[in-house]
Amino acid sequence: MKLYDGGRAPNPRRVRIYLAEKCIEVATQPVDIGALAQRSPEFTALNPMQRTPVLVLDDGAVIAESIAICRYFEELFPKPSLFGTGALERAQVEMWQRRVEFGLLDTVAAVFRHLHPAMAEMEVPQVPEWGEANKLKVQKFLALLDERLARTEFLAGDFSIADITGLVALDFMKPAKLTIPEEFTHVRRWHGALKARPSAAA
Repeated sequence: MKLYDGGRAPNPRRVRIYLAEKCIEVATQPVDIGALAQRSPEFTALNPMQRTPVLVLDDGAVIAESIAICRYFEELFPKPSLFGTGALERAQVEMWQRRVEFGLLDTVAAVFRHLHPAMAEMEVPQVPEWGEANKLKVQKFLALLDERLARTEFLAGDFSIADITGLVALDFMKPAKLTIPEEFTHVRRWHGALKARPSAAA
């Protein structure tokens, strides 16, 4: 199998961190998204959405979307579990994974994609008003996260895919020129703990 990797972009990084946590090694093929290689006919044939990452299996089957790729590997290598065990824990992991993806990662991405000059060619059209509007959405969700993390070390019990998404989203705030307010001490503690994990360097 081969993993088509988009480098520093958040979604490919989610998969790399997940694989590092599971100690899974996969052959990779870099895709230069800065040069718009994801729009090439060859890559578009693999993923018509023109986004990374993409996993191509030995039989030619293709899996796109970062969480779908991680779920595939979770079925093959269930331990240590990063999607929860048992009905309740799995549901809670799914709940927080979706909350963080939609409430933080997507909103930070909207700020970056609609306000950063380097994204002008990739995000067509850029809508600066939407980028600015999402700055407030980021702050509101960080407040919700801080309340949650005041009561728990990780989002859904043990360390999970939800925390990986959170790490990637918080790290993505820097290129989006966003910061974690000082008063969100629990989010800052959590972010520091996630960055200290060896997998964060993946």
